[in-house]
Amino acid sequence: MPRVQCAMPPALTLCAAASVAMLAGLAPARAQAQAAAGASAESLQQMRRELEALRADEAAAKAAEQARAQRIDALARQLARASGEAVIETTSTAVAEAAPPPPRDEKRKFEIYGFVQADYVQDFKRVSPNWDDTLRPSRIPTTKGLFGSDGQSIIGVRQSRFGVQATQPIAGQDLFVKFEFDMFGVGVDEGQTTIRLRHAYGSWGPLLAGQTNSVFMDIDTFPNTLDYWGPTGMVFLRTPQVRYTYKTGPHEFAAAIEKPGNDIDPGNIRTLDPALGGANIQNDEKIPDFTGHYRYDGSWGHVQLAGILRRVGFDSFDTPDNRPKGDKLGWGLNLASNFKFGAKDVLHLSAVYGEGIASYMNDGGTDLGPKGQPVIVPGGQVTGLSPDVVPLLGLVAYYDHYWNDQWSSSIGWSQTRVDNLSFQAPDAFRDGQYASANVLYTPDSHILMGAEFLWGQREDNDKSHGDDVRLQFSFKYSFTSNDFR
Repeated sequence: MPRVQCAMPPALTLCAAASVAMLAGLAPARAQAQAAAGASAESLQQMRRELEALRADEAAAKAAEQARAQRIDALARQLARASGEAVIETTSTAVAEAAPPPPRDEKRKFEIYGFVQADYVQDFKRVSPNWDDTLRPSRIPTTKGLFGSDGQSIIGVRQSRFGVQATQPIAGQDLFVKFEFDMFGVGVDEGQTTIRLRHAYGSWGPLLAGQTNSVFMDIDTFPNTLDYWGPTGMVFLRTPQVRYTYKTGPHEFAAAIEKPGNDIDPGNIRTLDPALGGANIQNDEKIPDFTGHYRYDGSWGHVQLAGILRRVGFDSFDTPDNRPKGDKLGWGLNLASNFKFGAKDVLHLSAVYGEGIASYMNDGGTDLGPKGQPVIVPGGQVTGLSPDVVPLLGLVAYYDHYWNDQWSSSIGWSQTRVDNLSFQAPDAFRDGQYASANVLYTPDSHILMGAEFLWGQREDNDKSHGDDVRLQFSFKYSFTSNDFR
């Protein structure tokens, strides 16, 4: 009889069959899951791309809507200004809140500006120590050795400047405000590197109030010198004032009332000789100075004629009835012009003459002086003397030449001539002359360096004189906030 193998129990047989069936179905399910996972990742990526595209379309639509709203507002404002109507806001609140800042209005400007300048001066003679950094003929000694032995080396940064200015339309007129100072101390700060106010004023349309250039001066006649003080014979004064300016085409008319005195430079303060009665004489400033000018601008350059009328008064302190006291009429005419040659060259010319106008000059002289012959009467009082305004003539002739876009030169001469009165002191200023020539290198509008030769001479009332010769080397680095916009 054949041999029979023993079979598995029925329960185990069923379990094995089920396991085989499960294993058989597992592979297709896993493949399906993997396929579904791959399809899901691809769908997510597609959805992300679609969402980003929709968001970009939405942003573009919002930007277009904002641009339209801003253009509507701009047109409405322009129309209102032109017609005199009230400005109507047309941009919706929702759009305005969502909109970015509007484009910058070219009439609304704010600028920080200035420069750092280092000067090296090699002086071969000598001037007053408080004025080493610049050449002023009135500060040249006429007595040898008065300020020490000849020869000085000066390095300073007193010309460095800082300022802010802003412009914006206000009530149909442009409002312009300027505040500016340098570091060239004068007055009680003579010789110091400290803040000196240059400009502090605002102008709105034709009106101006604050401190700036006198209406009697023409700043455009100042040549391209490295020296800080510049030509002696030009009108140069920044002073507090109230001004009205009228312009039509190439014509300009300006009139102002200006501060009757000058505390900026003690060399320009109006003085009287102490010999006048031996009294304690001081300035008496009861009314402002009156100035005006007419200017014509053309393609060839410009010409300006300016005039001044002023009360030059004096009185005494700590004397009976504040005597002696009195006043004289000061007056002056200033004719200045620039003539253009070629692309950039400029010829600067000016001539000023007047009586009692020394405090408006860049250098030299006094407004009042004593004249006559002194007579001592019983009691020790002095008579026979009277104060009078001092006549003065100022001349400037300079030429600025541009060799090319980077190299330029300025050369010229200037003079202040005073007609001294009969009883002025022997050492009273009589004549000052100033001349200079330079070579300037400007590789960029922000950088300037150059060398300058300077000569100056002073002559006193008694004909004694002194002179000075120096070389100046300057390095200037300019900046403005407009460079960082």
